Amino acid sequence: MYWESPGEENTDKTLEMAVKRARELDIKNLVVASCSGNTARKLLNSGLQIICVTHHVGFGGPGQDEMPEHIRQELIQAGAKVLTTTHLFAGVDRALRNQFGGVYPAEIIAQTLRTFGQGVKVAIEISCMAKDAGFIPHGAEVIAIGGSAEGADAAIVVVPAHSNHFFATEVREIICMPRLKKK
Repeated sequence: MYWESPGEENTDKTLEMAVKRARELDIKNLVVASCSGNTARKLLNSGLQIICVTHHVGFGGPGQDEMPEHIRQELIQAGAKVLTTTHLFAGVDRALRNQFGGVYPAEIIAQTLRTFGQGVKVAIEISCMAKDAGFIPHGAEVIAIGGSAEGADAAIVVVPAHSNHFFATEVREIICMPRLKKK
């Protein structure tokens, strides 16, 4: 499915399609980018293991955690796993760019993946982050959901690899994504 443009107006249909495809393929784990927790909350009654990946603390400002603690606790109490950690394509490469300028390998990979749209790039990135955290069984297909800013507009079927073997990652299906990559 192709959305005409990226954005949160695609969220509900993206989530619906992701859950439907997970059931068709008997996939148990759904990895979703959700900094505020709102998108992840919509998936709590899906019957799937929800793995919510947020921005790292400090992304929005020094010491700032974008997910309110009461929402984090609500997700965890409902059985979701919540991962707040450094992004696969950011980390020290971004620190080097911010300090010295230039482009570094992880950012080249991220920019290349953005040719499929920000949401697809995010979905690949968070699935590998969840794999590194031990939240995904080795070799398992998962559904990963990402977005372009707020909400979700892309969903994929992926077998993520650990970050130290990133290029072993397999995107098996694109369930949905925006046809136009920018508004």
